[in-house]
Amino acid sequence: MDRIEVEGIRLYGYHGCLDEEGKIGTEYNAHVTVWGDLSKAAASDNLNDTLDYVIINRIVAREVATRSKLIETVAQRIIDALFGEMTNVRKAQVKLSKLYPPINGDVERVSVVLKRKRPKK
Repeated sequence: MDRIEVEGIRLYGYHGCLDEEGKIGTEYNAHVTVWGDLSKAAASDNLNDTLDYVIINRIVAREVATRSKLIETVAQRIIDALFGEMTNVRKAQVKLSKLYPPINGDVERVSVVLKRKRPKK
């Protein structure tokens, strides 16, 4: 199965269980991989036949802009939106990283990685 990866999507968000995180916010980084059949796009050279990374970026930006306590929730919303808006996506993986999390220690990032297959109808 073919795939497209959109790496290093840099965003600012307000996720976390602490009230301060909802007010101050922090930086996030996302890496999204979607799987599907790219043979038609390769033959047609038509944007409508591919897994459009502009749509992927827009979905990530929109979902990170909606506050949640857990980044797991944000990552799942991204996957749900990918399946909902891109009918040719067969499988998706989202790695969402919170940079410089407010934990007791010098930590560069905390990440969650969710990988899902398109739900059967």
